[in-house]
Amino acid sequence: MFKKTLNSTLDTESILKDARSELALPSRRLFAKRALTLGGLSLLTGCNITDEPSVNRMLERISRMNDGVQGWLFDPKRLAPTYTQAEMTRPFPFNAFYGIEEVPEIDEADYQLEVTGLVTNKRPWTLEQLHKLPQNEQITRHICVEGWSAIGRWGGIPFSYFLQQIGADLSAKYIDFQCGDDYHTSIDMPTALHPQTQLTLTYDGQILPPKYGFPMKLRMPTKLGYKNPKHIVSIEVTNKYPGGYWEDQGYNWFGGS
Repeated sequence: MFKKTLNSTLDTESILKDARSELALPSRRLFAKRALTLGGLSLLTGCNITDEPSVNRMLERISRMNDGVQGWLFDPKRLAPTYTQAEMTRPFPFNAFYGIEEVPEIDEADYQLEVTGLVTNKRPWTLEQLHKLPQNEQITRHICVEGWSAIGRWGGIPFSYFLQQIGADLSAKYIDFQCGDDYHTSIDMPTALHPQTQLTLTYDGQILPPKYGFPMKLRMPTKLGYKNPKHIVSIEVTNKYPGGYWEDQGYNWFGGS
């Protein structure tokens, strides 16, 4: 807890000590990298920051501001770099908020992708139907917020095409993804319509392995890794802010790379 002073002068060292504790948490590391520095925090000693919730609110405000700046800078026509097969990372690393032994097993025969929200066609999709839609490929770099990156070859449905097939309201603000591993995240509509945003069904020419997100993941080379959900089971088009697994814990919502 912050020290209380008997006058209006704030204890700078105490503020910085508690801020370091907050930023050391896994859910605050993105702030440290993209939204805040302790040097900048020391400039806030003229503000009325006297308790831990105040630091949390400050960090959230900075994160929302960062989201707005990233959204403003986002170019829906600018492509992320692409690579050759010779440049692929082998093996492509597994990454999740759980161990590889906990990867969910989803039955292909029973799988149906649920579609809800602001769409005209709400019928569910089987994997067979999804695989029959037009597909493309990309060899792009996955960038993790933890500081590593890897290049992989992904195949699947251009997400903009799928949104047209379900009659999505393209003026809606958000698209929410619920996943078979209890993960969830959401993206903005301009990113959803980006030409490299893909509903991924294959990896390196083969059916998407469970460790990479079977039966389907979202691939967005314009976003950080935590914005690329795996094991997708439902998609909702909405104007209500959906948040996300890491976003609700303090990560930036826009998550551009």
